[in-house]
Amino acid sequence: MRAQRPIAIVGGGPAGALAGARLAAEGRDVVLFDETLAWEKPCGGGLTHKALQRYPFLADAGGESNPVKQCELISPSGRRVRLHLRHPVAIFSRLALNRLLLERARRSGVELHQERVTRIARTGNGKDWQLVTPQHEYQASYVMLAAGARNSFRSQFLSPISPHDLMVTAGYFIPGRSSLMQIQFLKGITGYLWVFPRVDHVSAGIAGKMGETSTLELRRTLEHWLEAEWLKEHGLRLNGARFYSHILPSLRPQTFETLEVCGKDWAMIGDSAGLVDPITGEGLYYALRSAELCAGALLAGRPEDYRALLQEEVLPELKLAARVSERFYRGQVFGDSVLEQMVSLTARSASFRDLMSDLFAGIQGYRDLRARLYRILPAVMAEGLAGTLSLPWSSGRSAFATDPVSEHLPPAS
Repeated sequence: MRAQRPIAIVGGGPAGALAGARLAAEGRDVVLFDETLAWEKPCGGGLTHKALQRYPFLADAGGESNPVKQCELISPSGRRVRLHLRHPVAIFSRLALNRLLLERARRSGVELHQERVTRIARTGNGKDWQLVTPQHEYQASYVMLAAGARNSFRSQFLSPISPHDLMVTAGYFIPGRSSLMQIQFLKGITGYLWVFPRVDHVSAGIAGKMGETSTLELRRTLEHWLEAEWLKEHGLRLNGARFYSHILPSLRPQTFETLEVCGKDWAMIGDSAGLVDPITGEGLYYALRSAELCAGALLAGRPEDYRALLQEEVLPELKLAARVSERFYRGQVFGDSVLEQMVSLTARSASFRDLMSDLFAGIQGYRDLRARLYRILPAVMAEGLAGTLSLPWSSGRSAFATDPVSEHLPPAS
């Protein structure tokens, strides 16, 4: 690294802000560019227990997040189950989260510029970078891209992300309060509908693979569900709600196999690198962790190690998620869809509920998921059988009605 030029970070979201804070805290000269700096992003905003453990300053944010302990899963047929989360999900407004991380970066010594970078190119000597904004021109020794999946600079370093590797989201920020996180799986859509309660409003949205259905169709599906069920149940209206739409990476297995994240004096982190779970769409943990790994490689004087570090820790999980995503959303097991069986087993089995809770917490990964399923299978089958046998003695009520986890759940046949 050439000490006479700063490290430039393009993008002020969680990945860019955390990378900048780490580098500046170790004495590096860092300049971060973002046109809006702290801004509201159209997503759920949930941080898992795994993320909060690794970044405890986020757990200490207090009133900036809403700790949610109850989650309702809804199958494509409408079967419901409420799941108590042993480790709460901290749901942030992205405006609040970005502001918190950017302030932390500023205190660490990062120079923040509320400017839009319009051009990145090598300088005449080929050793440094030139970054151009409408206001100024800057030079840097290293460029870190943290500006999302479809940032205009990605094609300068790599090929653009294919539409087949993207997910479309649409949703509303609805004024009001709730303590229940809800996830509704849908027939024919590789994605889901969500309701994430934030501190002072609710983020309700829907996601689907690009090309599978249009943003307009997703919006109509979401609005129909909200109007028919959720708004009435919570006494809220869409009046005053703000619509949003966004694009997320959702890489296919073959794309992960050829993924490049860095080169000579440049790197991509977070969504820019495509580091999002193709099953859940969760990207905050991977944004923060990729930023930490990239910054660590730079500080060690071996920036090329960033690729290997991702390959060792992050990419195996995401690659596996990409391989099983199609089966998760469209596969069959025991004569029914995977999604229907998942909700049914969550209702019937305490062992399976613990597994689901750990998946939401991020402490149960995909790589050892099969081994755990095999371990708990006898208990899951026994608990499911016990629930089925109790039906004749339930006097017409669901056998699950006595279970506080699945209160008011219709019988799972």
